[in-house]
Order: sequence, then C-alpha cells, then structure tokens
Amino acid sequence: MPMTEFNIDNDRECSCPREFYQRSEINYSLFFEDGLRSIDFVLAYKLHQNPQTESENEEKRRVFEENLTQQGLEIERVTKQREQIHFVKIHAPLEVLRRYSEILKLRMPMKELYCNMKLLEKSNRLKHAAQYLSRKIPGMSVVNRSTKNVFSSLKGVFRFFIRNIYTDEENFPRRTHRFTAIYSRDKEYLFDIRQDCFFTTAVRSRIVQFILDRQRFPTKNKDEMAFGIERLVALDVYCAAYPLHDGEISEKGTMREKLYTHWSSINKWYRYQPLDYIKEYFGVKIGLYFAWLGFYTYMLLLASIVGVGCFIYSWASLRNYVPVKDICLRTNQKNVTMCPLCDWCNFWDLKETCVYAKITYLIDNPSTVFFAVFMSFWATLFLELWKRYSAEITHRWDLTGFDVHEEHPRPQYLARLEHIPPTRTDYVTNMKEPTVPFWRIKLPATVFSFSIVLLLIALAFVALLAVVVYRMSMLAALKVGSNPMTTSSAIVLATASAAFVNLCLLYILNYMYNHLAEYLTELEMWRTQTQFDDSLTLKIYLLQFVNYYASIFYIAFFKGKFVGHPGQYNKIFDYRQEECSSGGCLTELCIQLAIIMIGKQTFNSILEVIMPLFWRKLLAIKVGVSRLFSRKSFDANKEKDERWLRDLKLLDWGPRSLFPEYLEMVLQYGFVTIFVAAFPLAPFFALLNNILEMRLDAKKLLTHHKRPVSQRVRDIGVWYRILDCIGKLSVITNGFIIAFTSDLIPRLVYRAIVSTDKSLNGYLDFSLSEFKISDSDTLRSLAGDNSSITICKYTDFREPPTSENKYNLSSMFYIILACRLGFVVIFENCVALVMIFVRWCIPDMSVELRDQIRREIYITNEIIIEQEARRARTERAKRSSSVRLPEHDTASIEEPNEQFIKLEKLLTSGLSQSQMDLIIHGENAITGISGTTEL
Repeated sequence: MPMTEFNIDNDRECSCPREFYQRSEINYSLFFEDGLRSIDFVLAYKLHQNPQTESENEEKRRVFEENLTQQGLEIERVTKQREQIHFVKIHAPLEVLRRYSEILKLRMPMKELYCNMKLLEKSNRLKHAAQYLSRKIPGMSVVNRSTKNVFSSLKGVFRFFIRNIYTDEENFPRRTHRFTAIYSRDKEYLFDIRQDCFFTTAVRSRIVQFILDRQRFPTKNKDEMAFGIERLVALDVYCAAYPLHDGEISEKGTMREKLYTHWSSINKWYRYQPLDYIKEYFGVKIGLYFAWLGFYTYMLLLASIVGVGCFIYSWASLRNYVPVKDICLRTNQKNVTMCPLCDWCNFWDLKETCVYAKITYLIDNPSTVFFAVFMSFWATLFLELWKRYSAEITHRWDLTGFDVHEEHPRPQYLARLEHIPPTRTDYVTNMKEPTVPFWRIKLPATVFSFSIVLLLIALAFVALLAVVVYRMSMLAALKVGSNPMTTSSAIVLATASAAFVNLCLLYILNYMYNHLAEYLTELEMWRTQTQFDDSLTLKIYLLQFVNYYASIFYIAFFKGKFVGHPGQYNKIFDYRQEECSSGGCLTELCIQLAIIMIGKQTFNSILEVIMPLFWRKLLAIKVGVSRLFSRKSFDANKEKDERWLRDLKLLDWGPRSLFPEYLEMVLQYGFVTIFVAAFPLAPFFALLNNILEMRLDAKKLLTHHKRPVSQRVRDIGVWYRILDCIGKLSVITNGFIIAFTSDLIPRLVYRAIVSTDKSLNGYLDFSLSEFKISDSDTLRSLAGDNSSITICKYTDFREPPTSENKYNLSSMFYIILACRLGFVVIFENCVALVMIFVRWCIPDMSVELRDQIRREIYITNEIIIEQEARRARTERAKRSSSVRLPEHDTASIEEPNEQFIKLEKLLTSGLSQSQMDLIIHGENAITGISGTTEL
C-alpha cells in the first residue's frame, strides 16, 4: 500500500532525533581528517588542459573559497592523484549553523519537554509525569481520548492482517513528535543546540547550499550573474557540488541501505511508505511528493475496482445487445451498403464493422454513465481527502507555521537588479530590495512570454493537423491497396498507427517546450524560487495539456460532427473532413487515449530505468572516474573510505527535478478523469503504473542520484490548483462525451418514443439515413453504370431521398439534440451539487487533528513560560543570594508556577502558531502579556 501510518499522539517514548539510527561503527569518510568535523558539502574539480583557462578558473576558485571562509565555513582539500580530481570538503561550524538558522527562520525542536521527560524517565516517574501534565493542562485527558486515531482501533482488531501492510516498525520505528519553534539566538535557551543531533545533516547541507548560492567570483567583464556554485559548475570551474549520502546501498546500518531494501524494492509495493524517514533523508519537498503519490495511488484502488467491474458488466452483457446482433448476424436480411468514408474510399458493407461494434459496446453502454458520475465524485473526494491528509503531514512535519513569503529572493533575481538601488522594503523580511521596472522589464517580458506560448500552442495544433492527414491517408491506403482490409480492421489500424505517430511528435515538441518555458520564465523576473517554479509549472503544463489532449479533444468533440452528408460534404481546402464509423467515434477515442496514456507511461518507465545508467556512465567518463568504479576494481573498503569520491559518480538531482515527476502524474490524472467515459480501464492501468513508478522513483533517487539538498515547502504548490481545475473540467467533458460522442441519448430516445416494446429492436435502421447514389456524380461514377447499388446509408438523422426536404436534418435530429443538451445540463448540475455537498461534509482538517494542534500549542506555550520563569528565577537568585539554581529543578516540575496560573485563561483560548512565534521573538512578550508581573 502506498500511504504511511501516522501517529500524532504525544504520549509515546521520547528519544533523541538522531539521523534515524545508531551506527555500529563510524564511517570516517563522512568526516574531515580529524574524524570530528562532519563533511556537510563537497566541491570537486579537475584542472583544465588549457593553462590560460585553468589560470582563470583557479582565480575564481580562490576568490570563491575565500568568500566561503569569510562566512565562517571550514574547508579541507584533498587530491586524488591517479584521477587528477581535487576535492574541497566543507564543514559548517556551530556558529554558522546558529546564524543562518535564524536568517532562514528554521523551525527547530525545543528542549523543555525533552529534558523534563528524560529526567522523569531516569527517575522512573512516567506515571507521575502523566499526572503532572494532566494537572497542569486542564481537560487534557478528555482531549487524549477524543484524539485517538481511528486507525489505531482498526489496527487492534485487524492486527494480524495489517501488520504486513503498515510501515515496517522493526526497520522504521515510529518517530518522536518534537515541539518546535522558529530558531532565535536571543531565545537560545529554549533549544538544546549542544545536542549532537540538533542540526541534522539535512539542515547542515541546506545552510551550506544557501551560502554557496550567494557567493561571488571574479570575472573580466563584470558579469552581474557571476555568483553561486550553480554558475561555477556550468562554467566547468567545478565539476560537481553535493552533500554526501550516509553510505552505500549495500552498507549495512545506513539509512540509505535501509530505505533501498525496505522501501524502494518492488517486493514491498504493498507496504505503507516510511514518510517520516523519507522526509528526514531527502527533505520535505521530496517527502511530500511521495506522500501525494502514495495517496493518489491508494485512491486509484477504489476507482480501478469500479472501472474493472463496469468493464466486466459490459463484457457479460455484450451477447444480448441488439444492435450488435443486427450488425453481426444479418444472415436473413439484405446486406447494408454504406457510403464511402473518404474521397478515396469505396462502398462498404456494414457487416464489416462487426468487431468494431463489439468494441464500441464495451465502452458505450449503460455503465458508462454510472462510471463517469462516479469518477466525478471520486475526483472531488480525492482532493478533499488529500487536503485532510496533508493537514496531518504539515502538522507532523512542522509546516503549519511556514510562510512562502518568508523566502529569500532568488540570487538570479537580485543579480539582474544589482544596478537598481533598493526602493522597496519587504513587509515580511523587513529588508530593502530593488523593484523590477514595470514598463522597461516586466511588461515587455510578459508580452513576449505570452506571445511565444501562443505560438507554441499553434504549433501543437499544426502537429494535430498533420496527424489527422496521416490518419486519413493511412485509412485510404488500407482500403484502396491491392489487398484491401475490412473497414473495422482499417479503422482500428489507422487510428492506432496515428496515435503512435502522435505520441512520437509529443515527445519531440515536449523537449522544445521545456527549454523555451524555462527561458521565458527567467525573463519574467520572479522574486522567489516558489514564484518561479509556479510560473514555470503553469507554462509547461498549459503547453503539455494542449500537446497531449488536443488530438483527444478533436476525436471526442469535432471529428465526424460537421461533415455534412453524401453529395454535399463540408470541405476544408477541398478535402472532406474525417468521418466516424457506424456507432460513433467513441472507439477511436478509446484507442487514441489508451495508446497515448499507456504508451507514455511505458516509455517513461523504460527511460527511468535506462537513462540514469546512461547518464551515470557518461558523467563517469567525463569526470574520469569510470575505471575507478569498474567491477574488476571494486573494493568494499574503498567504498566506505571514499564516500565523497564515490558520490561524485552519481547524477545531480537539481532543484526542479521533481517537476517532470509531478507533471507525469498530473497528466495521467487528466487521462483518468477528463476522458474516463471513453476508457473505463484507465484507473486500473494508472494504478499498475503508479505502483511501479513509486518504487522506480525511490530506487532512482537512492541509486543513481547524489543526495538532494533539503527544501522546505508547505504543500504541493500550484499542482493542487491544477488538479482542482482538472476535476471541474472532467465533469464538463464527461457530460459532453456521454451526450454527444456516445449513442446513449439516441438509444434512450428510441426506447421512449419510437420503439413499441421499449427495446432496441430496429434501432440500427433508425440510426442510419439513406442516400440515393444517382443524386451525386461522384458516388455514381464510383459505383459504375452497371452497378446494382442504388442506395447507400450513412450515420445521421436526415430526411430520406423520397421526402420533399430530402437530406435535410429531420425532426428526430432536433429532438435528440434537445435531449443531449438537457442531459448535459442535468448531469453537470447534479454532479456539481453533489461535489459541493461532499466538500461541505469533509472539512479540510479533522476535528481530532484540530484538537491535537490546540493541545500542542498549549503545551508549547507552557514550555516557553516555564523556561522564562526558570530563567527569571535564576537571575533573581543570582542578584539576591548569588546562588545558582540547578538547571533541572524537579520541584518546578511538580508545582505549577504562579505565572502559568495567571496566564492559564489566556492560553486555553488557543494561540495560533504565529502568536506563539511572537512570544518567542517579541521583546518582553511574556511580561507584556501579563502586565508588570515579574517572572
């Protein structure tokens, strides 16, 4: 199973949040030569063969590394003579970590509850501690009972069944929930900074990365972008910059090996993911991606079961479907001659489409409406439950107080505005920053970007037109060749080959789109990385949406709808438009959708397996370490001793490497929801792909890539808004597909108005119109003078040739059209009302979690007050008797202090996270709240 099991209760064992495990032996390749200072980041470079270029690179490295040491970082250099690779190991000392933790506003764990609980554990007084907390926090026992997780009760009942599905607690023990606050050096007594595991490796690498991204290096032409490690790597001054993995995937005792063995393995596909450990090793951004992907896959399970059930129903009821019998078993009746489907085609017998009619019924049957309505509800339920589920994640990972506006400006943004004096004070960071000139930079860049996007969209439609021409040509070639195929086989083969050609064009255009979109977004001058990523995401998704869905929308809503009739076809550039076969275009839509969706997923999965191996080999050859890591020279000791050297071989993950992963899944979500009425098995194939995709992504991260630098985000960002828009669009598209692309409405009208026995007997003749061949010179010449064919039929509702208004649209056409439009209105309004009701019934945050957050805010404020009170008592004791109180005073634990009693009424009202942070950072905030009372 893809999800994870959360435990948000606080009454569990308190332990030091070390890097997840205790190693049996120290890996000295993760430290400087002294074996004490950790390697928090590594820079690697090779000497250039051109002496002049190397002299310039050396000067850039010298200035850049001097700037690093001025920021307080410590550097150690080492050279591998055989490979001629130079390494610069970087260590961030405690003072640098303290300073930049405050600058970056990192949320760090507080020490009060930890210290008190440890003290009580040592005194064997856990029972007394529970009584103490219950006494100091009124009503806590009631809240504990009300916040008991429902899954905990289910686990007790079905323990035997679910112990192999939940997270493997033997390898991934439940993590302790720590109370956190924004780090402040002024209030450092609230944090246990001397703890070995206080600044984790993820925090250390993030701080070092922040420093590396902002240090300048010299250039001849005074380049305003001459800063940052990313630019130095692009200029080949350095060949790589990366934090270290904690060991090899085969090295027992490391978290990398544990995640590789018990998470990324395909054999563990049924287990919940250890999201806490994923987050701590890779960072919040990657952890949140796997949480979303797991939840999405979990929800696809229900949609797959319903979709497969509808398909089984269709298969079971096929034998009794009257129109299919009329097409395939017309033994006692005269064959039905159909009019040509294209200018190059010949007359054909309706019986040729027997296989096509059977396939059409498997998609177009009464269960289609049910499944379309169900998937509309499913999409709403998925988004609402995700908001509820992500609320638990953001609470557990301390993201509730994170504000994206606190982000520092992008270095590229500040560099391009370096010549502009600061004119604006940011209301969040309180720092003066330059403002992008609107008329000179912002407006021209926006207009240019918008124009290029429109041009690329037009290019996607040109590709669609090319696919349409190819499909028509292929159909004609299959029907007119020396060995003409049956109409059913020709249509299926032409549609399938056109879909494959379309898929190949998609990949070519997508490659161009990605590079252009990134260039255009850079021109728009976005201040923060989040704004840049959101703008880039919207551009690429818009282009990908048109690219992938244009051909599907064309088949669903335009193909065969405006072709006219025999003898008077509506032509474009003197060519007839494409026609649908008898039974409509729903089967062609299904084939197009299935090939693009399944083909794209299969191709991407193959690329994810093959391409990392190729790029790793290419990188090893480029850097010159390919011989070092060959199988013949593999050495297990070298594997441990040179961790920084072995990681050089791995690929860079990059700040936007999650974008293609999200894009692939969101495009798949569009296939699953927008056109699900045409392909009921789409959720099932999506489920199979995602189970594999999740583990392949995990294996790719652990095996082929350097350890990513931790990035802090609050949610999945703009992707949620895109998913919400897709869910709303799916209601519209499915309603129109059922009404206008399928034959559901004509069949209902026939049963209600025309049929005497309310069955579909005679429906086939009802859905076909006649055309007299002598009324068209083209058809008369095609039939020949001696031909016995005088009448051909076509799918439409028009007057017969014997009528005064021959070939005009009949009254039945307008009746059916009115019913189609009425169905769309009723369908969309009913589904929309139920979706609104579902959103109203499911709150964004559960009542249990809300009470849990209130309780934790309550306890956190108690910790702050206790620390302030203890500090005040210590200072007062120093002034009065020069006697220092012990740091952990058990009496202060047992007796509630007077200050807490005075503030109890205020705290029970429930402070928000921002108010709690104000208490930490505000000047004399506690005394200001409580008046002039001395703590």
